[in-house]
Amino acid sequence: MFQAGAIYEGQYFLGTSIARPLIAKRMVEIARSEKADAVAHGATGKGNDQVRFELAAAALAPELQVIAPWREERFRKQFAGRAEMIAFAEANKIPVEASVEKPYSSDRNLLHVSFESGVLEDPWFDASSTEMRNMYKLSVAPEDAPNEPEHVELEFEAGNCVAVNGKSLSPPGVMQALNKLGGKHGIGRVDIVENRFVGMKGRGVYETPGGAILHFAHRQMETLTMDREVMHLRDSLIPKYSELVYNGFWFSPEREALQALVTETQRDVTGVVRLKLYKGNIVVAGRKSPKSLYDPKIATMEDDASVYDQSDATGLIRLNALRLKVRAALKTKDKSD
Repeated sequence: MFQAGAIYEGQYFLGTSIARPLIAKRMVEIARSEKADAVAHGATGKGNDQVRFELAAAALAPELQVIAPWREERFRKQFAGRAEMIAFAEANKIPVEASVEKPYSSDRNLLHVSFESGVLEDPWFDASSTEMRNMYKLSVAPEDAPNEPEHVELEFEAGNCVAVNGKSLSPPGVMQALNKLGGKHGIGRVDIVENRFVGMKGRGVYETPGGAILHFAHRQMETLTMDREVMHLRDSLIPKYSELVYNGFWFSPEREALQALVTETQRDVTGVVRLKLYKGNIVVAGRKSPKSLYDPKIATMEDDASVYDQSDATGLIRLNALRLKVRAALKTKDKSD
């Protein structure tokens, strides 16, 4: 997903979206090992998660029945909302993080923490205000981050981050290390109103410190190593790829087809990116690659002793300007008639 540069509606790193097919896959594995004939989920009938869980189950185990209590009227009569659910949990000594004192819901995994509902349903409510500081789990507020920047180096091989600050790490290890660094510097907080697959808009607040760093660094590595047309082709598919993940089509043939193209684009995305982290900001501080397509002898503006002949640009411009001149002449003729 990070190789694809996926980001939904330009802001959301898909932390919850990508977790659901993984959870569903494991649910199916356990259901089959236990010889169960059904799986269940607690997603509401208004959100995206119900779709994600059930589309994944349909793709992996179409023979399994899916039980969705929130879509059953008898269940909703007993539990009309969060208040009733919290009261039930307290009465039955079921430990949950949600409470009357915390008027919002949260969901956490390795990639991010998401917050929604309750006070956050008002899009004018300031989720970065002082009284909401205790809501966040992975990061400090940017204004509370250290006053000195910190540098970090990410090493990539074929589009995958394999080391942080020279230390080889597994994919979970990479995310844990970057979460710690990013959280320390207030990076990766996003407050968005997004378009849900079920047809309504929803407001979500997300913490994705490690994911934000990884997404940014990966892009910097691509700028150095990816062919222009390959990059532009892959970039044109980012909205579609992101939409497929967001809407729950991870196990669909179209997502798998796009993934094959993405994998091909990443063959040469190898090298090291150096970043500076400071008060919620990620700043590139250097990049290098043994497969770099950047040639300073060609790009330099200092002399003409290179393989690039500046005179060649005359023909390029003349050819591309032809249709513009024809159109301008037509517009002039129309005005005079």
